Order: sequence, then structure tokens, then C-alpha cells
Amino acid sequence: MTLYGSEKLRRLYAQFSSDDHVLVVFSADPDAIASAMAMKRLLWRKVASITLSSINVISRPDNLLMIRLLGVHIIHIEKLKINRFTRFVIVDSQPDHHEAFSQIKTDVVIDHHPETHVEAPFHDIRPQYGATSSILTEYLRAARIKPSAKLATGLFHAIKTDTNNFQRQTLVEDLKAFQFLFRYANIYLARKIEQAELRFDFLKNFKHALDSYSFRRGRIYAHLGTVNTPDLCVIIADFFMRVNTVRWSIVTGIYNNKLIVILRSDGLRKDAGKTAEKSFGHIGVAGGHKSAARAEIPLEKMKPADTGNETKLLNWVIHQIEKKGKMA
Repeated sequence: MTLYGSEKLRRLYAQFSSDDHVLVVFSADPDAIASAMAMKRLLWRKVASITLSSINVISRPDNLLMIRLLGVHIIHIEKLKINRFTRFVIVDSQPDHHEAFSQIKTDVVIDHHPETHVEAPFHDIRPQYGATSSILTEYLRAARIKPSAKLATGLFHAIKTDTNNFQRQTLVEDLKAFQFLFRYANIYLARKIEQAELRFDFLKNFKHALDSYSFRRGRIYAHLGTVNTPDLCVIIADFFMRVNTVRWSIVTGIYNNKLIVILRSDGLRKDAGKTAEKSFGHIGVAGGHKSAARAEIPLEKMKPADTGNETKLLNWVIHQIEKKGKMA
């Protein structure tokens, strides 16, 4: 590895001591789960204990299967006593991305999303990378750690997922990480995770979206109403992008008194992350990448008339994106 990588690793390890109890926190998706696995391996035998914790309830079939097949033990943050931990790490996210992170004083942040306001003693944020897992793979290589088959499979799958099989923004470093992991990954397991089936109860949400979507100028909009998990918005937004005439897919749902907005684009025209920020950043948390973005808006910050029924709410979303986001 380069001197740059070795120096980064040295500075990372300098944040911990042998008696530390470390909590690795993340919003669970394939990249976050794999990055947390890699962080746990990096800190193995260097600290007293390492616990992996998600801020979200994990319900997507592929994520659940990934966790089960790779043997990852994850505890929801609400089930933990935060004061028993001495060091806190955030991977694949940043403190400003979710209010759940506010209860911890972060020591380490490693992420590939656009940088917000990060004050952690150690932070490595590389928005040009396609996946945080690529960054963590570089740390493993700098530490001369040969990943186990399960860890390599998780990182391999995560890079494929976050780069959409290298169709989204990537660097040669993502490809190098992927090639390195290919030597050790279980390709059969990775394929099985990728092909995880939908839950039967998700079908009613697909029907709702197909019955009520609005399509205009290459942009498809759908509101799902109240959802059991925000992941449904992600799944359906990705599904709509498979339609050959769709250039943008915007799917919304109400979860935990917030409006969740998922944006997907073909990456050829305007930037989804910037569109999300312009459209919703003034009333909620919003951001992302050129082809994938997300916004979360507390319902109390919206006018009651806008949330009164699904048609009005969808029209409000369209107005925000096409006027505020300047996509008209």
C-alpha cells in the first residue's frame, strides 16, 4: 500500500486504546453493513469490544439475507446503553445525516457521501468514491489483513450495489478494491444475496404505486402513503428506473411522522443530490449523489393542506422538485 494509506491507518488506530469499548453506528444498507464488518475486523484484538449498531429497522429482504448468510450481529441503537461505550464510529454516513447520531460524540467518521459538518477527531470522507466499502478495503490492505470469505463477500456485494454494477460514479480505486475482493469472496453467496426475493406483503405497495403514479417529461412520481419501512420507497424507485423511458424516479412515503423522498436519476442530466438539497433542504435533511438521493421532512414542517391527502401531497412534491429544484 502507499505511504498515504499507511499513514491514514496509523492515524485511525491512534484514536483507540486496548481498553476501549467501541460502538460502530450506521444506517443499514449493504455498503454500511459491509463497512461496519470491515471496521470490526480492523479493530479486532486492538480494543476491548466492538458492537455494530443500526439506527434504522432492517427490513429489506436482501439486507436481512446478507446479515444472516454473513453472520453479522447488529443491534438497534435504541436497545443499547450508550454510556457503556467509550469510542464511537460512524461508517457510510455523517453526524448531520440523521438525528439518531446526535446522541453520540463521534470519534471516527468514514464515508463516501458529500461532506457536511464533521468535527470528529478522525474523519476520512471521499465523495468521489463509489462506495464506503472501497475505502475500508484500502484500510484492510494497508493493515495487511486478508479478509475472510464472509467479509470479502460483504464488501464485494456492497461495492457492486452502491455503484450499480459500476454504472454510477466510480473511481479506479473502486475497481481495484473490487478486483482485490474477488480473490476472496464467495461469488455464490454474493449472487444469492443479490437475488433475494421480495416479501409478499410488499406487493400491495407496488400495486399502489402502479395505480397512482404520475409520469411527465421522463420523470415518474409515486406516493405510497404510510409505509412500514422507508426501504419500500427505495425498492420501488429503483424498480421504476428499469422502465426504458424513465430518466428520473421520485418515490415518497410517510414513515415515523416524516415524509421520505427517494430520488433516482440516470446520472446523465441533473444531479439528484443537488436537486434533493434545493427542493427539500430548507425544511428537512436532504442530499446524496448524482444518480441517487434522499430527503426526510418532518410532517410538522409542512402545511397541513399539503399532507391532507395523497394527491395533494404528490402535487406538492412535484412542485418542490420542478420549481424549487429547478427541474422544470
